[in-house]
Amino acid sequence: MMRGSNTVIGAVNFVTFLISIPILAGGIWLSARANSTDCLRFLQWPLIIIAVSIMVISLMGFAGACYRLAWLLQLYLFAMFFVVAALLGFIIFAFAVTDRGQGQVVMNRAFLEYQLSDYSGWLKDRVSDPGYWAKISSCLRDGHACSKMPRYTRDPITGVLVPESPDMFYRRNLSPIESGCCKPPTSCGYTYVNETFWIAGAGMTVNDMDCTRWSNDQQSLCLQCDSCKAGVLAGIKHSWRKVSVINIVMLILLVIIYVVGCAAFRNAKRMHNGEPFGENRMTKSRPSRMHF
Repeated sequence: MMRGSNTVIGAVNFVTFLISIPILAGGIWLSARANSTDCLRFLQWPLIIIAVSIMVISLMGFAGACYRLAWLLQLYLFAMFFVVAALLGFIIFAFAVTDRGQGQVVMNRAFLEYQLSDYSGWLKDRVSDPGYWAKISSCLRDGHACSKMPRYTRDPITGVLVPESPDMFYRRNLSPIESGCCKPPTSCGYTYVNETFWIAGAGMTVNDMDCTRWSNDQQSLCLQCDSCKAGVLAGIKHSWRKVSVINIVMLILLVIIYVVGCAAFRNAKRMHNGEPFGENRMTKSRPSRMHF
């Protein structure tokens, strides 16, 4: 029976090791987006650290089960409890900092537009910090965040490739960063020339500071606009919500596996102390008999 309990603990740790792989993959995916798309490089590291910790702890529990080292199994259960608590806290934190803010619908536009005033909290303050935003905007520029904006169609008369028409552009589904960083806000009243080149119209709005921050310089565009900061926040929210769904499923599985591991360890300890599994410790001195 002792061997059977150790087998259960070993199987539990093997499954736990497998669970850590999607969590690590989610952290690596966020890291890849941080280097090329979202440009926010600190939120993915706690997730990667938690995933690696789960891997190491599960290997430790597997070794304890194979070599029947009770002290190592106790250390495994103790460490796994804190890792599960850390993952739960991280999920709550991720939802809390990405809870507020969403895109705004604009008339006759398929894409959404984003305003920094719709967001609040720690993450907004972090992104809005001038020193930190300088790093983010540099990352967006170096990563050519707006390079996929231009599209061309062939002129039916001349056969020459020309930029798509305004109506075609307005029907596109732009990403939050493309909408906030690669074009001026619709409310500014700029006239479309191509996706990243606009000219000031007669009815240009000057109440919004982003209207004066827009530049047709392809290295500047609207990278210093508040709408760009809002677009980055929206992109982070979208990415984190995807990863959080996976994390919640993995957390539920980890809790179930942890409970099973605790039960198996308790049973193994009972067998080691010579207490038969399933036998009651208290028995009646004179059990009654039923006569028919």
